[in-house]
Amino acid sequence: MTAPCIRFDDVSIGYGHDVVIDHLSGTFRAGSLTAIVGPNGSGKSTILKVIMGHIKPFSGSIDRGGASIREFVYLPQVIEFDRQFPITVADVVIMGGFRQTGAFKGVSRHQADLARAALNTVGMQGLETSAIASLSGGQLQRVLFARLILQNARAIVLDEPFAGIDARTVADLISVIEAWHAAGCTVVAVLHDVDLVREHFPEALLVARKVIGWGPTRDVLSQTILARESESAGIWNVHASRTA
Repeated sequence: MTAPCIRFDDVSIGYGHDVVIDHLSGTFRAGSLTAIVGPNGSGKSTILKVIMGHIKPFSGSIDRGGASIREFVYLPQVIEFDRQFPITVADVVIMGGFRQTGAFKGVSRHQADLARAALNTVGMQGLETSAIASLSGGQLQRVLFARLILQNARAIVLDEPFAGIDARTVADLISVIEAWHAAGCTVVAVLHDVDLVREHFPEALLVARKVIGWGPTRDVLSQTILARESESAGIWNVHASRTA
């Protein structure tokens, strides 16, 4: 399965009568690894929701390279997840395979092996039978990444995947994202940590209710551009640093 590109053609998006971002044109290339960066309220998460078909643009068009939305997987910033529901770590990960197997079939040994391997990849080995309620925030995010692994998609969309988690977990999950990129997946992630984006994401889209820059990260997130946007908006932190 070939990774899709995602192309915007003069797209305007928002909610109600409020335009959040206007005249968005550009392409997330097939197999690219791109961070969407910008101040709060700049339209970053809204772009992801349009990619996933959760909201429709006011105008313009989006081309997903001929791929169905079903071929995309999405990790929102806020998971509607009842932590008290009596479900284990393995159960949550195995849910990632339902797209291939269906929700009403029994779990095969192969699926269980895949889930175990995915948990090993994110550093959660040995915790398969643990209750979700017992996990820390960082551990839960590792489990959700393991579920994404099991979904085996060629386009992965992540909204602030490192918010509120520890630096060790961030480093481990960055390795998973880089492995997806190396395997040819198209990966788009909303992030706020400029240093992390510069280090790990080859391409960036900088927005502030409009496109400021889109292309190689070294160009888009140059100190000159960030300083200019900080001065004009008064809300951009040029010296954004990694979450502790």
